[in-house]
Amino acid sequence: MKKLAIGKLEGKSAIVTGSGRGIGREIARMLAREGARVVVNDLDAEPANETVSALEAEGAEAVACVGDVAAPDFGERIVAQALDSFGGLDIIVNNAGYIWNTTIQKNTDEQWYAMMDVHATAPFRILRAAAPFIREAAKRERAEGRRVMRKVVNISSISGTMGAATQISYAAAKAAQIGITLTLAKEWGRYNVNVNAVAFGSIATRLTQVWTSEKATVNIAGKTLAVGHSAESMDELSHLTPLGRQGSQEEAAGAVYLLCLPESDYISGHVLVCSGGLNM
Repeated sequence: MKKLAIGKLEGKSAIVTGSGRGIGREIARMLAREGARVVVNDLDAEPANETVSALEAEGAEAVACVGDVAAPDFGERIVAQALDSFGGLDIIVNNAGYIWNTTIQKNTDEQWYAMMDVHATAPFRILRAAAPFIREAAKRERAEGRRVMRKVVNISSISGTMGAATQISYAAAKAAQIGITLTLAKEWGRYNVNVNAVAFGSIATRLTQVWTSEKATVNIAGKTLAVGHSAESMDELSHLTPLGRQGSQEEAAGAVYLLCLPESDYISGHVLVCSGGLNM
């Protein structure tokens, strides 16, 4: 096992939902490389365990909490996992999510609630479950004359800040994440918690892949969902983006990483747009 150097997050423990693959996996890696112990989550056991093994191979401490973030008991379960495994909780990254796109006339109630459940209700439940520990820890640290900063980063989207055609459910849920962020920044400032959001633009993941000979789909929770773009629409999107391309998963994770470091200790209630300059 490779030994990590002392990092800026040494001794911290983190929850990163949706971290078995994609952007979430890169977030978990970046936090772990700075010394954080990480609770890895994915809907499926295989990617979650693979990420845990990869982090451990680099000398980090990590555990898996497999399951659907939208399950009613999940918030309590993942917070308990962090406290039982690491004895504390310092960083919460609400990253898990997916897209389910249609125009409004085709948008079903099931689709609406699925987007709300994963992008808004799940983060709410996780943060609510973490509240007792955060309040008591802050009270104890204040009595000891110490100030310990904790971090919450909610993953939103420019669909939530500006809207996007065919994404009414997704955009509404991502906008709700921003409301959660701004409200909790006001409630939890007294507990020394920085609460911010990152709104992604077009990032290269399995959900935004370019179609080849036929449209792409993914299977999520038993549903086969259309994802990605045609080459023509991707070219148009890249043209509209000042940096001229999609962002990488590492670049997306880097925006979250910045808001977890001690250098961001006086940044709270902020929505950081990570879009390569795309603003439409």
